[in-house]
Amino acid sequence: MPIDFTAIDFETANSSSASACQVGLVRVRDGVVVEREDWLIRPPEQHATFEPFNVHLHGVSEEMTRGAERWEEQLPRLLNFVGSDVVVAHNAGFDMGVIRASCSVTVQPTPKFKYLCSVQVSRKTYEIPSHSLPFAAAEAGFTEFQHHNALADAEACAAIIVDAAARAEAPDVTTLAKTLGLKVATLKAIPLKL
Repeated sequence: MPIDFTAIDFETANSSSASACQVGLVRVRDGVVVEREDWLIRPPEQHATFEPFNVHLHGVSEEMTRGAERWEEQLPRLLNFVGSDVVVAHNAGFDMGVIRASCSVTVQPTPKFKYLCSVQVSRKTYEIPSHSLPFAAAEAGFTEFQHHNALADAEACAAIIVDAAARAEAPDVTTLAKTLGLKVATLKAIPLKL
């Protein structure tokens, strides 16, 4: 399918949405992955505690992020990679929440990304016992990936969207969403409390 988008996945140091410590990005053109990038992020001081549960899950430690750029330093790189693409993420509420909270904490403008959740796409496309990333990706034919590695998770998410678009005969993300009865949402900033 001639579908274009960028898939994204974040890992966090703790339960705070503002504690991004790794991002994975996958650019898809004409239904094929054409570029991949991932990097570590040093969380802001007030959200920099690395909880053992999170570290065990994704394997990113405080020591690994010490030399990494902070959110505000790497945000332009993220924006440049995404460009004008629709962004897709598995459980997009979490990943968009990371962007929103990280921008709020570091006083950066929140990008107005248009996005679609691949969990919702999976629910409308597959009849499987769980729509968690490993199950949905397997149904899309993407198996044997390192779950909770940001780049691997972004690739798995991309595979779900490409497969769902092929099944729905949808030429783009917006048409895919419409065909499945979903909406492409727009990321909004956290409202200021005055």
